[in-house]
Amino acid sequence: QLQLVESGGGLVQPGGSLRLSCTRSGSTLDYYAISWFRQAPGKEREGVSCISASNSSTYYADSVKGRFTISRDNAKNTVYLQMNSLKPEDTAVYYCAAARVYSTSLGEYNYWGQGTQVTVSS
Repeated sequence: QLQLVESGGGLVQPGGSLRLSCTRSGSTLDYYAISWFRQAPGKEREGVSCISASNSSTYYADSVKGRFTISRDNAKNTVYLQMNSLKPEDTAVYYCAAARVYSTSLGEYNYWGQGTQVTVSS
């Protein structure tokens, strides 16, 4: 059974940076595509970024392209989301999720972390 744990959220001023981490207990992450989703109050959960199991493909939502970078270190069983030039509209709970297929579809993801709050405010 794969369990995911996010960390690295917090309060940051507009223009600032945060790095989120997603690690696991149980099964290795090696065979899973990992995505970051986010959910703001009153809004639906949306896909932010995805990285394939092989590390060969990545996806970014238009709203974060050029500001966020996803990466993975399989030796550490950790996936990172580096978030730069943060904006107030990036405020949300951020979740990492794992799937056996590389997909941006929320329904493909069977394993979810508990989420970490990111608040961008002055």
